[in-house]
Amino acid sequence: MPSFSALRPLLALTLVATASCSIFHRKPKDATPPVVVETVRTPDSPTPPSAARDLADAMTTVLRLRPDQTAKVRQVLNTTVEQVNAARQQYPAQSPQLNAAIARINASSDKQMRTILGPTSYREMQVKRAQIQAEMQKK
Repeated sequence: MPSFSALRPLLALTLVATASCSIFHRKPKDATPPVVVETVRTPDSPTPPSAARDLADAMTTVLRLRPDQTAKVRQVLNTTVEQVNAARQQYPAQSPQLNAAIARINASSDKQMRTILGPTSYREMQVKRAQIQAEMQKK
C-alpha cells in the first residue's frame, strides 16, 4: 500500500478538479430556472425589420448587385416591411382587406424592383428565387 505522502500530489489534483465541478457549486433553493423563450411566427405576425436587410444581402450575393442597387433594394424592402406590418395592424388576420392591401404593396414593391434591377437582373431574380431564399436562411 502506498504511503500517504506518495498520494498527497494526487489528492491535491483531485481536490482542485472536483472543486471546479458544478456538483460543488449549489444554487440557492429559491433560484428560479432560466426562462426560455421560443419565437413562433404565425402568418399574421409582424415581419421583423431584419428580414428586409437579410433579403437585400441575399439578393446582393446571388445577383451580384452593385452597391447603389443594394442600397435602393434595401430601401424598397424596408418600406415594404413597414407597409405590410401597418396593414396587419389595420386589418384582421387573413381578411380580404388584408390580402388586398398586401397584394397592392407587393405589386408596388415588385414594380420598383423591376426598375432598380433592370430587365436582365429582374429575370435572374425570378429564376433564382429559391437560391435567394436559401441564402437568406443562412443569415
